[in-house]
Amino acid sequence: MRAPWICNPRLRNTAIQIKRRAEVVRRLSRMKPDTRTFYLQSVQRVVTHLVTHLDESADLDALASLACLSPYHFHRIFRGMVGETPLELLRRLRLERGAHTLLHTDEPVTHIAFRAGYETHEAFTRAFRAAFGEAPSVFRRRTNARALLSARSGLHYHHAGTSSHFITSDTGGHTMHIDIETLPALRLATVAHVGPYNQIGAAFERLGGIAGRAGLFANPDAMMIATYDQDPDGIPVEELRSRAGITLPEQAALPDGTTEQRIAAGRYARYTHIGGFEQLGDVWTRFMGEALPASGHLVADGPAIEIYRSDMRTTPKDELRTDLLVPVQ
Repeated sequence: MRAPWICNPRLRNTAIQIKRRAEVVRRLSRMKPDTRTFYLQSVQRVVTHLVTHLDESADLDALASLACLSPYHFHRIFRGMVGETPLELLRRLRLERGAHTLLHTDEPVTHIAFRAGYETHEAFTRAFRAAFGEAPSVFRRRTNARALLSARSGLHYHHAGTSSHFITSDTGGHTMHIDIETLPALRLATVAHVGPYNQIGAAFERLGGIAGRAGLFANPDAMMIATYDQDPDGIPVEELRSRAGITLPEQAALPDGTTEQRIAAGRYARYTHIGGFEQLGDVWTRFMGEALPASGHLVADGPAIEIYRSDMRTTPKDELRTDLLVPVQ
């Protein structure tokens, strides 16, 4: 596998890059070879398919199947390792192909737009301007324009054939420590949330009112838990489904206004995040794309879980403890 510094000439021979190189080597050396190879090969199969089928639509469930990974977790693993979701990678390569076509042919912009997957000239122009900083017609007249966009993965369109070998993403920062624990079977009283995952707080507010009236907080072992039924990549945010839950003893009645959910007992990979909830999206990406492949454990089918270990009413934001868990084989 090529290292990230090879494809970034602006950072060559700098002290920062040398330090980063040493850090990447140190991290890779700790990975368990068989498991790391599994994740790399799984993602590589999908990357190869995408870059060799630019004109085909991406069926996200089919891509997860191609990777031999659970649909619950595939896209987070892909984004964490490649630096883009499958759809983002496909759109960028199509835009790079469109830019190359503008520079080297007289093909009408409308034809280029349709081939890039846009239904109208205007939609393509908006996307192209957002990516390249100017309209296609202006870009075409430049003699020194580059038809490439920034990509940590090193994947780019080339008219002679797009290379499918990607550079594993490394976001830097501290090394994430993952623990493997056996979680007992849990019974939850839940309130459903439909929409962006970072807005699940509204469901927890409704659940808190219900749980308070039902006396569930009197149980010293009660835990507030969020479960995420879908991978957030590739699904419109307004359709994402998740649930705010509180653990419920077997003998307790299910409060009105809640739905029962069962979490199976089993082995889970856990990372404990200390800090604000707004950081959790990035933490999940590193957890699934960097730390899990390096842990020596394969992800299993089942929802991702967050367990909130702190009292939000009394704990400072930078001291909040949240456990992120995914089932492992």
